[in-house]
Amino acid sequence: MGLDWRVQEPGCFSDGHLDQPRWYVPPVPAYLKPTAPIAPAALLPSDPAHALLLAQELLEAPLMSNHSYGLWGYHGEPPDGRSLTIQSTGIGGPSAAIVLRELAELGVTRAVRLGACMPLNGQVSEQEVIVVERAIAAAGATVGDADRALTRHLAEAAGRSARTGTVASVDPLHDAGGETSAALATDLESAAVLSLASALGVAGAALLVAGTPSDAAVVRIGRAASAALAGSEEG
Repeated sequence: MGLDWRVQEPGCFSDGHLDQPRWYVPPVPAYLKPTAPIAPAALLPSDPAHALLLAQELLEAPLMSNHSYGLWGYHGEPPDGRSLTIQSTGIGGPSAAIVLRELAELGVTRAVRLGACMPLNGQVSEQEVIVVERAIAAAGATVGDADRALTRHLAEAAGRSARTGTVASVDPLHDAGGETSAALATDLESAAVLSLASALGVAGAALLVAGTPSDAAVVRIGRAASAALAGSEEG
């Protein structure tokens, strides 16, 4: 017998009588097909290989929670015992937005985007870490502000060497056209993720590595983001 996704609504009083419980089918995500629990806190790397790396390094006995559309996702517990989802988003704002929206439908309330960015005008060095306070679309149409509390925890966890500031999200990555003068770097997903997170009521933040991140850099920002999510849960 297959899984029964129906949910039973409690009975309600109508004309003085208790109605029979009603059944409904909750929305089923179109792209993510969870095969394990989805935690309220999530790390969102764009690269599926980075999701696997982070699951191996951060989680004890990780379970694969999604492989639909090649968007690898994992669920488990870091050593602190808090449940954590690590879900790759794929490349680009539209893909990241779809994944975040479906994760929100599945119960995610706090999320940190992890990924790469390209330095602008020599303001940031290769492999330097950026705590994103704001992400703008290079065309100026979309602005995403990171959740302040989560970003504060993220900056503390990333350490004093990390930079804080604005990034510009562009498409394609190497086309830094539009208004980018206020940005330290460009990326593909942060504006979409942060603006949608705010609209959905999800506490969103982003932690990026300048240039092509090494595995060590991916693990470093993953650990910092996991600590920030734990800290934000405590208040």
